[in-house]
Amino acid sequence: MTETYDAVIAGAGPAGGQAARDLAARGYDVVVLETEGEEEFPSRSNKSTAGTFPSTMSDFNIPDEVVMNFTDEVVLESPNHYYARHQPGAVLEFADYKRWLVEDSRDDGAEYIFDARVSKPIVEGGEPVGVRYNGDEEVYGEVIIDATGPSAPLAKALDVVELKRERQAIGIEFEMEGVDIDAGGYADLTDAMMLRLDHDLAPGGYSWIFHTGGDTAKVGVCYIQSEAHHENAKDGFSIDDYLSYWEEKDPRLQDATRIEGEQHRGSAHIQLPGQMSTDSFMAIGDTVPTVDPLWGEGIDKCMRSGRAAAAVADRVLTHSGRDTSASEMAIYDQLWHERVAPKVKTRLFMTELLYRASNERYDDLMDDLSRMSADDLTEANQGNKLELAKMLRVGDAKLVFDTLKDWYTR
Repeated sequence: MTETYDAVIAGAGPAGGQAARDLAARGYDVVVLETEGEEEFPSRSNKSTAGTFPSTMSDFNIPDEVVMNFTDEVVLESPNHYYARHQPGAVLEFADYKRWLVEDSRDDGAEYIFDARVSKPIVEGGEPVGVRYNGDEEVYGEVIIDATGPSAPLAKALDVVELKRERQAIGIEFEMEGVDIDAGGYADLTDAMMLRLDHDLAPGGYSWIFHTGGDTAKVGVCYIQSEAHHENAKDGFSIDDYLSYWEEKDPRLQDATRIEGEQHRGSAHIQLPGQMSTDSFMAIGDTVPTVDPLWGEGIDKCMRSGRAAAAVADRVLTHSGRDTSASEMAIYDQLWHERVAPKVKTRLFMTELLYRASNERYDDLMDDLSRMSADDLTEANQGNKLELAKMLRVGDAKLVFDTLKDWYTR
């Protein structure tokens, strides 16, 4: 007998797990298909720095038990300066956090099928009605949700999301011990999350140290394979080489050792979103870009996309005729732009400017940030064009012009 659910979700990450939590809590029959085996989950998908802020913790009732360290500050570094801001936050143990999402949704009745490699949607009458996995296994649902991250097999098969590989972000992170958290000449990173803008260490991207308590920290590097990366990259260097180079160069890391088994890798696509839904279908989480220019916060955006998807599924499934037409599902696209990533075009443009700037401009940026009020800085990070303009200098004219030219001819 073929099983049919109210919702079929591919992927048990932050977006898929949150969508399952919300739908199961509302009494819907939900099944989540996850590629990894349950005993190892999450192993290959344990790839996030997992820094977040109190609003996310409270909005989604994330328990303290999955927190490695509560932090008091965020720090931005340039090659020669830094900017520190009081901002309470939390560094999550990402594996524990993802397992909590599974168990919390299971408590409300969500079903999980592990070792389930999703291959393609089942389409009848031109509309997706289910998902095929592990070759010939099938599961059917009224609503299909792709939360599989960059692979997005369902979204691509349905021509919903076109992922452009030329703007892929890749990153690597190790949990380390023996880190000198309060080294002379640097900001005190005790109970802090630090992001460093420095093309020598991460051309066209950033590196980070997130304090996880004592002398331990999450240490990583990420860059976008874009013009800025190609202009500043070292010949023959891979993402692993950059992390090793940083360990050798930075006195805070020279006596640090990598903790065995605590290596995380990840990738994402940085591009403006297009269509994210069609008949009976939504693409959520990493299948669409979610970016905060200065602070990141991918977990928050993924969970909010999962919540928006659950709200839309609830709406269409409670409709008198269970209306899962494309016009009804498109409410997800609207919610994404309004609640998940408002002003996304401005914020992505700001991100592009940030990663194209020179190391010298990064030093000046630290001074610019120090002169801004906390409220103005928050507004700029959220895409307020006026506050963004206040951060620009006369010498930035060519940078802005070149970015605009590429932005509109890409």
